[in-house]
Amino acid sequence: MILFILRRIALLIPTILGITIVAFGFVRVLPGDPVLLMAGERGLSEERYAEMLKQFGYDQPIWRQYIDYLGDLLRGDFGNSIVTKKPVLTEFFALFPATVELAFCAILIAILVGIPAGVFAASRRGKLVDQVLMGTALVGYSMPIFWWGLLLIIVFSGNLGWTPVSGRISLLYYFPAHTGFMLIDSLLSGEKGAFLSALHHLILPSIVLATVPLAVIARQTRSAMLEVLGEDYVRTARAKGMSPGRVIGVHALRNAMIPVITVIGLSVGTLLAGAILTETIFSWPGIGKWMVDSISRRDYPVVQGGLLLIAVVVMVVNLIVDTTYGLINPRIRH
Repeated sequence: MILFILRRIALLIPTILGITIVAFGFVRVLPGDPVLLMAGERGLSEERYAEMLKQFGYDQPIWRQYIDYLGDLLRGDFGNSIVTKKPVLTEFFALFPATVELAFCAILIAILVGIPAGVFAASRRGKLVDQVLMGTALVGYSMPIFWWGLLLIIVFSGNLGWTPVSGRISLLYYFPAHTGFMLIDSLLSGEKGAFLSALHHLILPSIVLATVPLAVIARQTRSAMLEVLGEDYVRTARAKGMSPGRVIGVHALRNAMIPVITVIGLSVGTLLAGAILTETIFSWPGIGKWMVDSISRRDYPVVQGGLLLIAVVVMVVNLIVDTTYGLINPRIRH
């Protein structure tokens, strides 16, 4: 198992190098000059424009800029935002808890609803409930996030007034952020109603972000369960007179969970990609909204650093998922 983990870590090195090339090239093919965007309507003289190009290193050839970028990364320097002047790492870790909190709640909803729905549908294969559940999952998977989010805002925030439109907590509450996770900080603050307000703001964004992974997990669980339920050991368990609940919960579900866990791990990338739209729609101050704003401002260091850091997070999660296979099914360890 240790050798397997070391091999996987070694494979991350060329992957990260490729991501640096993609991130570096992506921002430079976008139309617009970051220096002119910073100047705004004021404009710049030719001397000041040349001075700012030299200040940020944009007067160098592209290959030279990339070499300097790699050298800074090897020293742990992701650069400073050309807009806020703050280090990219500082901004990333300040906003990352908001995205993690949203993604965690979304994947929790997807798991708690998706796995039981898939198991329930598999145990009633071909019946009306199976068709309804899988049809709903297909609709959820096909539904555009931006349309779904706006629809929920119109219905539950606009018409019914049940949920807030945007933000992480009501403006009535103010307390120091110890962890960056609003649910935890609101509990630590001791302010009455703060936790409920934070939870209230989290409902709609979590549901919107959970929709696609929930549908994928439900369909994958059903497929894996149908395959496992046809195995000999399941038929043997049934022949011994075991209850259907024990056969499904103890014998079938554990072996069916391996592909489901793979899907859950891959859903992290989907969540981070979906968070860009979700955070923008709900004005959620996380990594997704930060990246969108930085792209519009052509903030090269933020876009480059943000893409790389998000990719590293996804790769680490996938590595953790791979290593947990052996805990679920010991045969995989060999």
